[in-house]
Amino acid sequence: MKAERNKTIDLDLEQGREYLARCVEVSAPAALGEILNRTIRGDSFAVLPLLPRGFADLLIADPPYNLSKDFHGSRFARTDDETYEAYTRRWLAACLPLLKPDGSVYVCCDWRSSLVIGRVLEEKLTVRNRITWQREKGRGAKKNWKNAMEDIWFATASENYYFDLDAVRQRRRVIAPYREGGKPKDWEETEDGRFRDTAPSNFWDDISVPYWSMPENTAHPTQKPEKLLAKLILASCPAGGIVLDPFLGSGSTAVTAKKLGRHFVGVEQNPLYCVWCEKRLELANEAPAIQGYADGVFWERNTFAMQKRKK
Repeated sequence: MKAERNKTIDLDLEQGREYLARCVEVSAPAALGEILNRTIRGDSFAVLPLLPRGFADLLIADPPYNLSKDFHGSRFARTDDETYEAYTRRWLAACLPLLKPDGSVYVCCDWRSSLVIGRVLEEKLTVRNRITWQREKGRGAKKNWKNAMEDIWFATASENYYFDLDAVRQRRRVIAPYREGGKPKDWEETEDGRFRDTAPSNFWDDISVPYWSMPENTAHPTQKPEKLLAKLILASCPAGGIVLDPFLGSGSTAVTAKKLGRHFVGVEQNPLYCVWCEKRLELANEAPAIQGYADGVFWERNTFAMQKRKK
């Protein structure tokens, strides 16, 4: 039995039959209307060639890292860098024809796979930046530093790309307030404290990895936080645009896109993860909030003022 505060979504296939039935399968060339805002159940390498060309404003990819890991019955085995590089080239080549000429790409990775993925992206795209985010979790090691960081590569298909800086500003506490003429300069005095809305950097230390008491949490072993995906989507996909995720997992990209007024197309081969994705999409109808994002800004982790607004 779960604790009362345990919100983890972990339906089995029997419990989730109605959710699995909502997914679509693609075995022939599909029109955009057939796949828009749908979870596609299938292998990306088989599905992606059947999707319409040039429809996606944004590609967000979270491929298996080059680590041996079990994804509820589907195991990814660590291999050498050359084999992983070929795997990366293969899925990227299947995705890029689906991207608009002014589209953007974000690819998640750990420090080891980052070395390979960054190199492959440079072959086909213009690499703009590498974001590093603090997972705040990680296992210790006797002869190494604890791995508590992950990377996200940011690249674009051309020099003409969408980026909305104002949509992803971070609200930070002001520790040493500066005044000009006796008035706050670039910060605001509120009943909850002093805050400044700042331009985001490529180091994110405000992300909470989903845990058991958060409604977005699932039993997926490598689930990405909705707050992290919200930053990528708001920055690089216009309102009403389309986000493509070829490794949808438990649906964080799809759910976040829906909450932010964007469309999505997601592909996931594990039927159990398809169930969890559809369950989360249903819950988003009644609970559209994103933890850590309120009042049009991203708040620092565990910020009291933001917690008050969520209640």
